Amino acid sequence: MAAVHVAPVAPVGIGNRAYRGPLRGVIFDWAGTTVDFGSCAPVAALQKLFESRGAPISEEDARAPMGLHKRDHIRTLLKLPQVAQAWSSRHGRPVEETDVEAMYRDLLPLTLSAVREHGAVIAGVIELCAALRRAGLRIGSTTGYSDEMMAELIPLAAAQGYRPDAVVTVSQVPAGRPAPWMCFRNAEQLNVYPMAALIKIGDTVADIGEGLSAGMWTVGLSRCGNEVGLTEAALLALPATEQKARIDRAAGRLQKAGAHYVVESPAEVAAVLAEVSERLCRGETPAC
Repeated sequence: MAAVHVAPVAPVGIGNRAYRGPLRGVIFDWAGTTVDFGSCAPVAALQKLFESRGAPISEEDARAPMGLHKRDHIRTLLKLPQVAQAWSSRHGRPVEETDVEAMYRDLLPLTLSAVREHGAVIAGVIELCAALRRAGLRIGSTTGYSDEMMAELIPLAAAQGYRPDAVVTVSQVPAGRPAPWMCFRNAEQLNVYPMAALIKIGDTVADIGEGLSAGMWTVGLSRCGNEVGLTEAALLALPATEQKARIDRAAGRLQKAGAHYVVESPAEVAAVLAEVSERLCRGETPAC
């Protein structure tokens, strides 16, 4: 599938000059981008959590705010009318902030269990990272998971060959996506600047918002992530026309969020990197 991208934008100066240097790094998301095809672990954990509180949520509900800090994710779901009504019926009162905090604590063991089940590295990621390193690019990562959750996932991914140079979680910043702070922390740890020399790659609307907020190029993955929301086996079991329809809908949502490029999978990212490098050489920037 050919990359989908926006029209070139006018150069913006660094001081009074445009950055014309090379692309220097990539910052990946985790679930649905580099591991966990379909971003299934966080959905499974959230559904079990809300079921335990007598306020069940659908898979569609769980996926809608995906990419946010998990505490914010819980808050967003609790505001859904049907969830708020079920909560009041079960508990005899509206949701309180103490409930959010208690649910966030209880989400940890559920997520750890789901991560063990859905922690496989997505096809093409290892090869893409090898190509990035051969080109001299640094590899960072951000995630809506907490430090405790990532303590389970980082070694699981490393055992499969995926080892980014930097991992920044929502536990380490004042606010999660779409705020840019995790990307800025990555840039500091990778020793890469300006932000136009970096690409953010993710599978959610929140990922795209994070990259744009940080002043980065953004690439959305439409097939392997939350927007399609199926394991690879489940996706391949669908008729070809239905597969295409789901992927196209996902691509449309990522484009609408402002992604500079949308491709289906990590295997197609290399062509995007080459085009971004050419645009940088011309003095173009990701600014809109």
